[in-house]
Amino acid sequence: MVLPSVIGAIGDTPLVELSRIRDDLGLNGRLLAKLDYLNPGFSKKDRAAKAIIEEAQDSGELVDGQVVVELTSGNMGTGLAIVCSILGHPFVAVMSEGNSEERARMMRALGAEVVLVPQAEGAKPGEVSGADLALVEEAAQRITEERGAFRADQFARAGNPRAHETGTAPEIWEQSGGALTAFCDFIGSGGTLGGAAHFFAARNVRCYAVEPDKAEHPIQGGGYSMPDLLHLKEAELAGTVPVSGQEAAHHARLLARREGIFGGYSAGANLAAAVGLLQGPEMGGCVAVVVCDSGLKYLSTDLWG
Repeated sequence: MVLPSVIGAIGDTPLVELSRIRDDLGLNGRLLAKLDYLNPGFSKKDRAAKAIIEEAQDSGELVDGQVVVELTSGNMGTGLAIVCSILGHPFVAVMSEGNSEERARMMRALGAEVVLVPQAEGAKPGEVSGADLALVEEAAQRITEERGAFRADQFARAGNPRAHETGTAPEIWEQSGGALTAFCDFIGSGGTLGGAAHFFAARNVRCYAVEPDKAEHPIQGGGYSMPDLLHLKEAELAGTVPVSGQEAAHHARLLARREGIFGGYSAGANLAAAVGLLQGPEMGGCVAVVVCDSGLKYLSTDLWG
């Protein structure tokens, strides 16, 4: 089948059994990884970008040729750059300078205008805090007003969790043959976990939020005050699994070296959480995670140093 555009290649990513890691660690149960880093923009956020833009076009909220603006740590911006390029919308990505430089360079290569916002006083490069995110949000609001733009707003638009409720989660369920007992995901906007939790609730699959264990951490794109996230307000969660930056890095490297899967920090955080679940409350079960983005987006960080 020949696709009319690369947008058609978003979704339907492979699900892989992590049997080598399971055996190395002596785990009782199964580990499954959804390879969303194989989407065209190298991340799971392609799904949400596609859903938000297409839904806004269908409703008339986004008109032909209108500028699209969004706050991003890089992954949503990459997805939007791809979708907006294909559908004829100039795109402005607003991002903290604390994120890895590969993200900004990739978005520019895809035709986006990238506005980098300086970090808050005392912030550490490579670790984007809630204070940094607030500065990016302020800039995104200002640019949206100045340009009469459509704000993609991944933290509020229903298309974000819907993309995972109707795409990611059903794909995992079907690919696993209904064997899944638990799912966990690192929280950024909350769209993946919120949408997946709605789908999995009727199938007795327990869902866990993965969070950094402290405010300062290297896991880009998350740790933004989970209780305040709109997409998780009605999600039925079994619990929260804290993961340190060191654990996330170790498990990302393990994923690459033992399974040949080149993910980023959040993929490592997800794997670390899933391992902990199989060593504890989900022992003997089948736990799935998403490989959220590609390790290529972290080559300038100490993840692969």
